[in-house]
Amino acid sequence: MPDFPTMIFVMLAGGAAFGWWSASRAAAELAGQLGRDACARAGVQWLDQAVHAHSLRLRRGDDGRLAVERSFRFEYSDDGVQRHIGHLVLRGDRLVAFSGPTRSEIATLH
Repeated sequence: MPDFPTMIFVMLAGGAAFGWWSASRAAAELAGQLGRDACARAGVQWLDQAVHAHSLRLRRGDDGRLAVERSFRFEYSDDGVQRHIGHLVLRGDRLVAFSGPTRSEIATLH
């Protein structure tokens, strides 16, 4: 039978692992929503219906506190043939960087 301090440690480690997993899933869902919204606003096709995490690091926020910064990439197409890569960076639950599809401004001649 495990002793009491070992059980406490296992429970704390399990809780921390669940918290990390939950925060990672929430960030991925937010990144997916931001990618979909950007593609819809730009009038391009969001491909694969997914974002892919490709970087994770600790960074200081504007308030000086450490926060987890997660980078994601997604793919989109403006013509249905060529694939383009978009990137977005979340620090916590805040978007801090984005590159990808933008709304094209079409000038009409009168």
